[in-house]
Amino acid sequence: MSQPTPDDAGEAVDVAIVGSGFAGLGAAVRLAQAGRNDFIVLEKGESLGGTWRDNTYPGCACDVQSHLYSFSFAPNPDWSRLYARQPEIRAYLEGIADRFGLRARIRFRATVVAAEWSGRHWTVRLADGSSLTARVLVWGTGALHEPSMPDIPGLDEFAGTTFHSARWDHDHDLCGKRVAVIGTGASAIQFVPAIQPQVAGLTIFQRTAPWVLPKPDRTVRPLWQRIYRAAPVVQKLSRALIYARNESLLTGFLKPKRMALIEKFARAYLARTFADRPDLTAKLTPDFTIGCKRILLSSDYYPALTRPNVELVTEKVVRVTPTAVVTADGVEHEVDTIVFGTGFKVADGLGRSARIVGRDGLELADVWRDGLEGFLGTTVAGFPNLFTMTGPNTGLGHSSMIYMIESQLNYLLDALRLLDENGAVAIDTRRDRQDAFNATVQRRFAGSVWTEGGCASWYLDEHGRNRVLWPRHTFAFRRRTRKVRPSDHELLA
Repeated sequence: MSQPTPDDAGEAVDVAIVGSGFAGLGAAVRLAQAGRNDFIVLEKGESLGGTWRDNTYPGCACDVQSHLYSFSFAPNPDWSRLYARQPEIRAYLEGIADRFGLRARIRFRATVVAAEWSGRHWTVRLADGSSLTARVLVWGTGALHEPSMPDIPGLDEFAGTTFHSARWDHDHDLCGKRVAVIGTGASAIQFVPAIQPQVAGLTIFQRTAPWVLPKPDRTVRPLWQRIYRAAPVVQKLSRALIYARNESLLTGFLKPKRMALIEKFARAYLARTFADRPDLTAKLTPDFTIGCKRILLSSDYYPALTRPNVELVTEKVVRVTPTAVVTADGVEHEVDTIVFGTGFKVADGLGRSARIVGRDGLELADVWRDGLEGFLGTTVAGFPNLFTMTGPNTGLGHSSMIYMIESQLNYLLDALRLLDENGAVAIDTRRDRQDAFNATVQRRFAGSVWTEGGCASWYLDEHGRNRVLWPRHTFAFRRRTRKVRPSDHELLA
């Protein structure tokens, strides 16, 4: 195994992993299982867990079934619900670190600010001024970690309390408060029902009505937990059935006409919930095909909107005063707390959150200035030995990202095998192969609900290109990442 040589006072490791969420911990486990124990995990926070550490808002939960939203190599027979909630998912990740002896390999409060390719290794620089070198850099921070805050005039002058759902202020007591919620995405539909009974008034500012389906969640009976523990094959079968069901949904996303039945069901759910509130039915009926934006799952969001202390506002927010949120119709909505459910800076997951410099001084921020592109979402031409977990075009709208991460980890390990067998220092993706791959990916979006569904979503960049989602079945991604094709890459001596 080729070891990097330090070019400054920092330590040297074979593999540096950035982030300790599912991607980072998964990479650490797989490396250890392969006997590659010379690695370190760099975590900016004071504890592990990634997005499941950062998002602690009331009602926080996963919208993918628990048995599938977990590592295949570390099933959890004790999930308490079909769709796990944040505390349980974070506990699962803590358990992974303990079970596989990873804690000694994790360096907390280690924020990576820059990484530069020297020709033989990466020099990784941290916010505290220290540095280290690594032959291989695995970027596992994901895309959902940097909150996106809207630029609203007057917000700095607001006299009350403001915070983003991903930075929930648990010290701020919402009881009796007049609360404004700006944004109605995946986070808001979970915390709105959770806080509604506590607050004096809840004003929800909706820019675009989302499609919402009831969430088929329930507790897992102790009997089934005992069965899963005694016969792991039963849990494996349950996981396989969930996976197959989710994969069957993809055909609807690729052919919008096939979404008609699901949309009919969603409309019926909407009409049934607001049978005596035609005003809310009108406000909450989306004007685009279901699936064009992320489909939200909740059985308590719609009912919460019918409560007497809740108001849904669809007028555009134009400014904030010290005591109110003002909409385009001139109405001042008096509030003393503002909670933002406005999502994340998806494009800032890599290349902007840290300065990444590859071959010949090439900066990733410059390469991605006109749009994020990679090869299988895992490598980027011009950046040798850099592996981007959950990189461009690996996102999903129908299944589990853990499945995609495990597929990428197969690719990482096979790339390391290829390096060792050839005595090479590094592996870099050929630009022509990357360009051809991305051209194929973009062609596959033609006619899909994401491009033809009539919405403007965060899946699309300013050029109308979908840089987020994988437009095929996940088993196709698994098959393509099982082995590295040497012809797609260049081995550097």
